[in-house]
Amino acid sequence: MIKGYACHVLLIILAVLLSACQSTQFAYEKARIKHSEQPAKTKNRVEVYCSGAVNCEFARLDKLSIVDEKNKRINPVAIKQGYIGLTGAAQDRNALFLKISAEQHELAIRFYPISPQYAETFYIIHRFTPKHRYTFKLYRQRIAGTGSLLNVSAPTPLCIDLLQDQKTIRRFCRPYNSLTGVSEFVELKI
Repeated sequence: MIKGYACHVLLIILAVLLSACQSTQFAYEKARIKHSEQPAKTKNRVEVYCSGAVNCEFARLDKLSIVDEKNKRINPVAIKQGYIGLTGAAQDRNALFLKISAEQHELAIRFYPISPQYAETFYIIHRFTPKHRYTFKLYRQRIAGTGSLLNVSAPTPLCIDLLQDQKTIRRFCRPYNSLTGVSEFVELKI
């Protein structure tokens, strides 16, 4: 009886320690980001945010990995070079944003539209201009469906708007292909 009770207590302590390690690691990364934050040279820097999903994270900036897909750790090189900023939210993974030079960059962003287990990776090459704030916003495009049952029952297109300050400057949608179930993000005219 005592051995069984001791095993249960030991398991509970181990579970608490393991969960504490994960939150401690995230808190440690946030502290490093806060410590490395320098006053932004606003003349030639832009801020890039992502929103509209359960979670979103910047996977890559040009050739530099930002957040690892498997362990969700932030690349220490990105922190050291001052690319990462915090919005101030306590445990929110969406609290991360990028501080990058105003020039052309290739970005890879992972959006988690439904749950933390399912990711949609979005790739874009864009020329960022100085003195602006950019936001990648994920949403489902709601369409009043008419037609066949197959067309009406298909999921609504997943879209990503690129906002410059508050204005949408680029839009990408991924319509659902009812025949293959697979599709790509396509840029739409605004």
